[in-house]
Amino acid sequence: MSIVVPTSDEDATLAVARFTAELAWAQAGPDIAESQVDRICLEAETLMQEGRWSDLLSLLLTSFDLVFANAQEKDLECVFAVICDLVSRARSPDEALAMADQITIKLSANPNDKPSVRLKILFCLYNIVGNPYGKFLIYKRALKLAINGKVTELMMPSFKRIDSFLKEWNISAAEKRELYFGMTNILKDVKGSTKESFTFLVKYLETFAEDDPHTLSEAKDEAVRAIIEFVKSPDMFQCDLLELPAIHQLQKDAKFASVFALLEIFLTRRLDAYLEFQASNSSVLTTYGISHEECVTKMRLMSLADLASQMQEIPYALVQETLKVPEEEVEYWIVRGISSKLIDAKMDQMRRVAIISRCTERVFGPAQWKDLYSKLAVWRNNVANVVRTVQNARAAGTEIPQALVGAMH
Repeated sequence: MSIVVPTSDEDATLAVARFTAELAWAQAGPDIAESQVDRICLEAETLMQEGRWSDLLSLLLTSFDLVFANAQEKDLECVFAVICDLVSRARSPDEALAMADQITIKLSANPNDKPSVRLKILFCLYNIVGNPYGKFLIYKRALKLAINGKVTELMMPSFKRIDSFLKEWNISAAEKRELYFGMTNILKDVKGSTKESFTFLVKYLETFAEDDPHTLSEAKDEAVRAIIEFVKSPDMFQCDLLELPAIHQLQKDAKFASVFALLEIFLTRRLDAYLEFQASNSSVLTTYGISHEECVTKMRLMSLADLASQMQEIPYALVQETLKVPEEEVEYWIVRGISSKLIDAKMDQMRRVAIISRCTERVFGPAQWKDLYSKLAVWRNNVANVVRTVQNARAAGTEIPQALVGAMH
């Protein structure tokens, strides 16, 4: 049997033609096999001379299943590197896409047979194809192949670059939606990837527009899933789900209105509101497997963050009242708020207050942007006043106050 040994481009292609032909006709007997191999090699050479690259590709893929079943993995990678390279010789972008599609269809047909090798070949093809939309189609096929072939771990490193890919591909919202859906479902079952899965789930929900109610209704189940995942997560305290049309539609849905109400409590209200909800909606927690005790813990932390967003100094008594804890546990919960990175604070035990220097907002919507804008405007005015004072002092030849010198640095 031939071994593929590339020399020039033409020799490599003919070597692949001979290699695949010998595999295809190996069981036919030496006399028949030799004549058929010679016929295929001659046809391949003629197609090369005439520049009929699409027809040559079809010829080399004729025995695809036999080649994949019988060749060694290292030989398969070598063979298909040569086959994929034919795409770069296409006479037009449309022909290149059609040729790439031929290859991807063959590779996707039986994902359980050497799936890792099939993915490597698709990655090779991705790098050869120049058309951005063609790259997207190959990536989409690769994602589906990885899922069906149960080798999703080979795709996961590429998820970190998906934003740059999307800029290059320039695809529609519906096409983004399909990718995000596949990614979040891959990651949800991977240990330690809960937050990444949630991120892609939110991106999926962001692709639904309010002005398309028919499509929007398709997102209900995943919208509920996002809410439940956020509520259950012990270390996610911030999200902007409330602003999404896919989420907001649940508010008027008879089946899911209570789920929306639960999210609204976690993002905008305090522990007392949650306890009131739980008292009359305990079945909601049971239905979705939500732990009441874990919700109380999370709501205590989020209620503390809410206090910190409104006050620079929080009396211990107010923490005790809001979190509904004994007096001796107040400092414990402040420390938990700090360790959870919800707040930066110091405890003044003499005055029995928590002094807040930073807090995490549970949501960051239009109101928070407006507040940030106001704070930046005040800061800008203060800096301008300092600059004017320094300039006036220099013009008058007077000494610049040391406090202002420090402020300038």
